[in-house]
Amino acid sequence: MHYRYKTYHIADIGDYLKVFACTAVMLQPIMSMIMGIHQPDSVQNIFGVFYNLVKYTAPAFIFGILYTTIRTNDEQGSFCYQKHMKANWSNLFVPTIWWTLIYLLGMPWLQQVDHFHNLGTFCWQFINGNAAPHLWYNTMMLQFIILMPIFWGISCFVKQNAKRSIAVAIITFILYFTWLYFYDYYVFHGIHEHDWYLIDRIFISFFIYGVYGILAWQFRDYYDSFVTKFWWLILMVFIGCFIWTNIELQNFGHPINFNNAPYYKLSMTLYCLAVIALVSAFCLHQVRKNSQTSLKVFHFLAVYAYRAYLSNVFWNQLVWRGLNMEYHAEFHPILTLFGTWILTWILSFSSAYLLHVWWTKAKQLL
Repeated sequence: MHYRYKTYHIADIGDYLKVFACTAVMLQPIMSMIMGIHQPDSVQNIFGVFYNLVKYTAPAFIFGILYTTIRTNDEQGSFCYQKHMKANWSNLFVPTIWWTLIYLLGMPWLQQVDHFHNLGTFCWQFINGNAAPHLWYNTMMLQFIILMPIFWGISCFVKQNAKRSIAVAIITFILYFTWLYFYDYYVFHGIHEHDWYLIDRIFISFFIYGVYGILAWQFRDYYDSFVTKFWWLILMVFIGCFIWTNIELQNFGHPINFNNAPYYKLSMTLYCLAVIALVSAFCLHQVRKNSQTSLKVFHFLAVYAYRAYLSNVFWNQLVWRGLNMEYHAEFHPILTLFGTWILTWILSFSSAYLLHVWWTKAKQLL
């Protein structure tokens, strides 16, 4: 089985996953704000469906990051940790530091769980991802960046060896679902629900997506051919898992609580893998059509996706408060959701690009 098209000349699967994930994740905090205003059960049900629909974002990001990182280093034939960290220091760590400071000092009301009241608690809020609703992901994702030699080692170990890759895939699957069982029993409405909540931002909770991103690259001919040929079967799995996740959320009753729709469930894991496969198939479809414009746009947006993600809550707060969206959300919750989302998306990506241009020119003058 061989896939005839070079799938990464302009944009690769990782680029598409990053853009889809970044675009979708901007809906989540906006939905939480609208649901914070008392909504009737019918609206809550709709928002519950919307929330589950976009609940693939963190896994897609991790899969995409590992796919692209392993691809670029694999093509070079080597992995230099110092070079890797130097590049990601400016691309990921520095923007994270600045935006975390902006949230803690400029928008302290966004803090999660606790609020800082001295230097020690400030530092703790800074590193644990509680500075804003979305920064838990940064704490988790940066662990993958730091631990990249482990994933490079896995990539070198399998290296297009079918037996080794199958073994790695199966072992990862077993270990991950053992972890899900542990989480479900002890943390998700378990005895350690409140004191072990930080477990959700340990890299192990998303390890499967990183490993499968590696395997998707190492066996790209098989993976690309499978998702292209059997996209309809993947779509059926997607629909089935989507219905499954919504039934689970509805079983908790009203009011709908988004905390009852975590990533760490069998249904959500299979749903996320199905979404990743469908986005991959969409990317490959555009490659096959040689859609130059679309490929270039996705690659461009992927470059700024992480920085846009960092700023999105900052912008949705300004839109929410500046345009009095709370008032509109009471009467037109769905229109408010999409209006705030579109404005947030435009402002987030625009600011990411303009700040990059400004910083590039500023460094030249220094």
